[in-house]
Amino acid sequence: MSEIKTCVSLYSLQDEYLNKRMSLRDIMYFVKEKGAEGIEILPDQMLENAPDIADETVSEWHALLAETGLKPVIADVFLNTNLYKNRSLTQRECVELLVKEIKQADRLGIRLIRLVSMVPYWVLEPLLPFCEQYDVSVALEVHAGMAFDIPETKAFIDEMRRLDSKYIGLVIDTGIFCRRFPRVVREYETVNGTSPAVFDYIDTLFEKGTDLHRVLRENNFVYPKELEDAIKSEHDRMFVPLCDGYENYDFDVLDEYMPYIKHFHFKLFEMTEEGPEYSMDYKGLLTHLHDHGYKGYVASEYEGNRFTLPGRPMVEKEQVAAQIAFIKQCLKEIEGKEE
Repeated sequence: MSEIKTCVSLYSLQDEYLNKRMSLRDIMYFVKEKGAEGIEILPDQMLENAPDIADETVSEWHALLAETGLKPVIADVFLNTNLYKNRSLTQRECVELLVKEIKQADRLGIRLIRLVSMVPYWVLEPLLPFCEQYDVSVALEVHAGMAFDIPETKAFIDEMRRLDSKYIGLVIDTGIFCRRFPRVVREYETVNGTSPAVFDYIDTLFEKGTDLHRVLRENNFVYPKELEDAIKSEHDRMFVPLCDGYENYDFDVLDEYMPYIKHFHFKLFEMTEEGPEYSMDYKGLLTHLHDHGYKGYVASEYEGNRFTLPGRPMVEKEQVAAQIAFIKQCLKEIEGKEE
């Protein structure tokens, strides 16, 4: 039987929280009601004064966990190196901030921290003693546009392998497994003035099994003639670089990293009425993970909220609920293969 478990990143319900339609308590009960087993929290977003949270906040968090039975799976951490106007943080300051995050995770009963993409590799060795002391792992997010071919990601992976510790790993964001360009992005950005021809060109790349990020790297970042022809305005030219954040890797890119993968963000742009997500093959990926012995969580991470058109309702709850149901159905079918 598969040991893959479901989780929800509270990033997915940020508009509900921001606009006070749902409290943290409401969100956690909603996640439990929809059948997810774990929770992924962004402390900066939902815990006051993080990472220096009050004891009262910690007690309230543990009470919610006890009430709902949810597993506190992972904390999302952002290393804000630009806190000052006139300089970036020093290496020592970066490490000190992350040590605070490790101690906070321990207080919250969370044993895994997601480091946002591009966190420098040199934080790992000085952090390792604290990871061991507090039993908290750190894992770099491998995100579309900043995935396996980016020097910073490669450097982190090289250091991860050199240190060879169970406390260092990777979080994979499934935006690297887009099979089609998200149509909610196309609709939203077309309303904002982007030429449909730009998206028509990008769609042809996905149909060929590639993506804009890969084509640009293979072409030394020179725009192909077809893309230049599709660009109709200065707005188009400014927008095109944002389209490399949807990549089309094969699932087997994961195979060499399986021993290091600690968590997945199951990116969600649009669950369709037919069932599957429009851009991604969740069942294919879950089958691949099941066949390769993955035993961790897959977290719903809804990002379609940022592409909600003016005048349309926010559908964070509906989309998250639909994804959880679909993933659980996929897992049931995958596990049934062994019966």
